[in-house]
Amino acid sequence: YVIPANPKTALQTTQRGIFTAAVALVHTAMADATNPLKSIDQVAYAALASAKGRIITWFNQAVKLYVDVVVAALVGCVYSDMTFTTKTAGAIDLELYLNEGTGSTLAAGKFYFGSTKTNLINAVAATVTAGDKVALVAEDCSAFLTAGVKAFVQFRPDAADGCEGADSGIYNFYAA
Repeated sequence: YVIPANPKTALQTTQRGIFTAAVALVHTAMADATNPLKSIDQVAYAALASAKGRIITWFNQAVKLYVDVVVAALVGCVYSDMTFTTKTAGAIDLELYLNEGTGSTLAAGKFYFGSTKTNLINAVAATVTAGDKVALVAEDCSAFLTAGVKAFVQFRPDAADGCEGADSGIYNFYAA
């Protein structure tokens, strides 16, 4: 690691503050009593790091996303408790919970599906419940999901959204 020449500069203090907030948000998501960040979410963040060619842990990937978004003057978000209620290609139900850095900023986004973690080309608009979760309810994805075949999905806030760039990890599942 690098020891800065003057660790008390305004820029260094700001940078440490952003990292501290990122780590705190990940820990808060992990400790959430209702919708905690679980192993499925950790695997998803690790898959995202792998897809981006980074050799880092899921935790560092979540922190990096947060830092990148906050440095761009937007609101960071850590996602948790991905739940697939129904995995049927013709009527998929899923929920992904939000842990936003400040308030209820996320307003719109899409779930991107694909056959590999680097080929997420099929977008479906998500239902956003401000400050709580993003979801798909009985969404027909049969045009690009095949029963018995592994699929990948990632949530991404829309361009110009206050959380733009705060993408979720890349989840995988088998469509029924």
